Amino acid sequence: MKAKVLQREVFVRSAGPGIAVLAASYYCSRNRKDLLSIHKHMSRSDTADITYVRRSSDGGRTWTAAEAWPTRFEAAGGTGRRHPRGGHVDLSNGRYVDVWTEGVLPNDEPLEGMKRWTLHYSVSEDGGKTTRINEPVIQDGPGFDESHPLPGVTVGRNCVMIGDLTCRPLTLSDGTILMPVQSTPTGPDGNYHNPGSGYTYTDTMVLRGRWRPDGRIAWEASERVKGDPALSTRGMIEPTVVELADSRILMVMRGSNDRKPELQGRKWCSFSKDGGRTWTPPVPWAYTDGQAFYSPSACSQLVPHSSGKLFWIGNICEHNPVGNLPRYPIVLAEVDITTGGLIRDSVSALDDRQPGENERLTLSNFYVREDRDTGDLLLHMTRLFAKAPTASKPDWTADALLYRIDVG
Repeated sequence: MKAKVLQREVFVRSAGPGIAVLAASYYCSRNRKDLLSIHKHMSRSDTADITYVRRSSDGGRTWTAAEAWPTRFEAAGGTGRRHPRGGHVDLSNGRYVDVWTEGVLPNDEPLEGMKRWTLHYSVSEDGGKTTRINEPVIQDGPGFDESHPLPGVTVGRNCVMIGDLTCRPLTLSDGTILMPVQSTPTGPDGNYHNPGSGYTYTDTMVLRGRWRPDGRIAWEASERVKGDPALSTRGMIEPTVVELADSRILMVMRGSNDRKPELQGRKWCSFSKDGGRTWTPPVPWAYTDGQAFYSPSACSQLVPHSSGKLFWIGNICEHNPVGNLPRYPIVLAEVDITTGGLIRDSVSALDDRQPGENERLTLSNFYVREDRDTGDLLLHMTRLFAKAPTASKPDWTADALLYRIDVG
């Protein structure tokens, strides 16, 4: 299998100089045509200036006028911030579940979120038009509340968050919803601890959700998947999950050699045999022949396809990366549905740095879905920082693009 890009077009244009638009679209009902589009404006790292929502009833050919979804709100103790992470339709009942990261930052600095991010979710019965349930994600059982929402998470000491758009919910064959998330660890004093000395440090885990009779979701956190700070300076980041042929769950994670470029830049993987409750220790993810590949510290996405095949989209580089860079080329490859390894001969480049473009070009922070009508994969991605630098400050100006990919 070799993927082929059939078309690339502007999905949402930049709102002006210095503003990047990141966008994605999601099926929001069992109807083949109903879509919900979410796009946000960004002018600094890890902050959504404002988010907009649009709807389509014809498979994305036309869209309603954009409605603002505020990502900044006034709150006691600082500035409230929200990060939308898209929705998931449970095809067993048609309910649309939206999950996002939220927190109050005392000085409105993104890194303050490492002690303050929590998760919220909503449930809609009509494709996201109206909300029936809107509440924090809190572990089912006694002893958990908004200040202590999950085992090992206490607001003000550490956090839980969804890393990127690629951290997609998954409904298992038994009806359980898996939500892949990441959480900052705590040290001996009970506060956020960064043992790897990188920019940030997180463990990963999944939240198992089961539908209650009242339409709410009962949440249960898995054990943490912990990296070795001597091998990945930022721990395990931005997990993506899928169910393999033998019902095992494969989790692929971002690692990092940030500030220690002598380490190997890899993607990492872990497996679960019990529906996502417990996990094997993470190891470098590899091709089916056992050889690991180089990958920068960047998100990736596992994409199950209606053909029965399983695909992965992310960055693979020829030489050992340095932290986040280079985030090109972006590639698509097939995953062996039995072993969970990447099939080397299937790797296809979807986009790459072009002559004259900035070495800091970022082909990441994307989202992929399958077109229900054609089986093509639709890649939402913004080519960040493509312009050659003219000053020390990066130029955020960039359109949100949509790629149509034939996977044969």
